[in-house]
Amino acid sequence: MGVCGQGRFLDSRASARAASRALEPPYSRSRDCPVPNSNPLAFDPIAQARRHWELRGWTAAAPTMAVVTSVMRVQQILLGRADGALRPHGLTFARYEVLMLLSFSRRGELPLGKIGARLQVNPASVTNAVDRLEAQGLVERVPNPRDGRGTLARLTDAGRDRALAATESLNAELFGDLGIDDEEQARLFELLRDVRRAAGDFVSSAASTDAEDR
Repeated sequence: MGVCGQGRFLDSRASARAASRALEPPYSRSRDCPVPNSNPLAFDPIAQARRHWELRGWTAAAPTMAVVTSVMRVQQILLGRADGALRPHGLTFARYEVLMLLSFSRRGELPLGKIGARLQVNPASVTNAVDRLEAQGLVERVPNPRDGRGTLARLTDAGRDRALAATESLNAELFGDLGIDDEEQARLFELLRDVRRAAGDFVSSAASTDAEDR
């Protein structure tokens, strides 16, 4: 599946054609990946990919391949929903995350480097997001009094209002219902947190302290 191409794992020509058709309209696109909005497939392409993985002798890797590609596919689906909820607010999910991070900070401002560290993105991505938010009047750059050469991104009143309105949309259209029950959702979070911890995302399960948000 890579990120977008489920068909590459399907061995037979018929299955490949089915997967190819599945990537054609009616599909909307989010970040250049297909997100279905109608006419679901009659089979699970990832389950079929797992079977082909096993038939080719990659049995030990097949379960993890299926999990990884499932997570990637779910990411496409959720990003598509998030983009749909945020589009009326003139935001992408990346810019929304910056706004929310600033709104959670004690003073409504953070160094650009800390924003990147918290969101786990590279400096160029932070700079691009802050540039766009600044152009929209949602964030402003101010000198960092603790670092003469540093810069803070500060949330404006308009930015705080936009973040609140966008959150209400996300709560209603995405965060309110994932399609699984509360117990399953809690278990899924724990499993994904274990994967993130193993990958080096963080070293503790504890939430950040107020002091870290200054």
